[in-house]
Amino acid sequence: MAEDEKPYRVYRARRGRKKAPLSSGGGLLKDIGAGAGTTGAAPYRGPGALPKPRHWGRWITIGLAALLILVVAWGVLGWFSFSSGVSDANARLDPNAKRALNPQSGLLYSHSTTILLLGTDNADNNGRIDDEHSDSIMLMRTDPPRHRLYYLSIPRDIQVPIPGHGTQKINAAMQIGGPALAIQTIHAFVGVPINHVVVVNFADFKVLIDRLGGITIDVPKPILSDRFDCPFKTQAECLKWPGWRFKKGSQHMNGERALIYSRIRVNQLDPSESDVTRGARQQAVIQAVLAKFTSPSVLFELPFNGGSLVKPLTTDMSAGELAQFAWVKFRASTGGSIHCRLGGDFGGGGNGSPSEDNPTTIAMFLGVSAPQPPTSTFGPGCVAGHTLQ
Repeated sequence: MAEDEKPYRVYRARRGRKKAPLSSGGGLLKDIGAGAGTTGAAPYRGPGALPKPRHWGRWITIGLAALLILVVAWGVLGWFSFSSGVSDANARLDPNAKRALNPQSGLLYSHSTTILLLGTDNADNNGRIDDEHSDSIMLMRTDPPRHRLYYLSIPRDIQVPIPGHGTQKINAAMQIGGPALAIQTIHAFVGVPINHVVVVNFADFKVLIDRLGGITIDVPKPILSDRFDCPFKTQAECLKWPGWRFKKGSQHMNGERALIYSRIRVNQLDPSESDVTRGARQQAVIQAVLAKFTSPSVLFELPFNGGSLVKPLTTDMSAGELAQFAWVKFRASTGGSIHCRLGGDFGGGGNGSPSEDNPTTIAMFLGVSAPQPPTSTFGPGCVAGHTLQ
């Protein structure tokens, strides 16, 4: 080896190439992470590092706001549809009927109120098309502080004084002078101030029940009715037909079936039943319809059929008052409801005169005394938690 030769070679960096800078404090891994960031990849944050937070909270807030707007819009549409139908129902009521009512004391959702329900049945069959007799007469009293409803059925054949027309069957008041005279007659007979009136046309009521998707009724005993409203076209078929049958127990009914159930006056399987016991069936139908009215499924469909739901009704109650009543009904306990009926002389050869015990039953209806069941077939009385049998 020559004296001026070195035992190793000296390599010189090419011109233009720079040395990679040494990292101060981050080490080689930090330098690698920084380099990765320049290519678009996520920087390395070391073992156990958490990912970048995603702004889920913002999207949840936006979603909740959108849902709230949708619910409000749905409610507004439903309210306008329902309110329009109620306005039509108000226009159908005779102004004289409104003047015959006692003014409501306070808001309905917090103060007790008494509502008169009158059912007319002028369907175009059996000569009833011009019949305006009140086929069903019922008083309903709310008790919001106790979350309780009271029902009082009044037999349509009971004989009472009709102002200006002598003593007649109580259902004749509707035929003679419409809802106004019916309100005056029932107020004078029962002695209870009437704050509101609802007239239900049973011919349209079955359509309403169908629009509600039907109702569920708990039938207390088997029924075989007489041959009324025969479903067959020929007289020969009707003569072979035994009558309408209803089994015992809970069952779903469409509008036509529920209407038939509320009309039955004769049960061939129980001769003790009469027009008085028919009032219990009408109470059951009314209660089932009210329960369906306040169900979430019906409230959801208000924008589409809110107006049609009140088409069978004629009433003085505003949309706001009906909404308050729906809230009272929703909060009321079914098991705590009180079902009452008035009685009279309706047996064989009876003259329809009112029972002497009716005032006691009216006191039960007003919550003054505890409910006591009827002591005879046609006697008055009240029961708690279920309709009269």
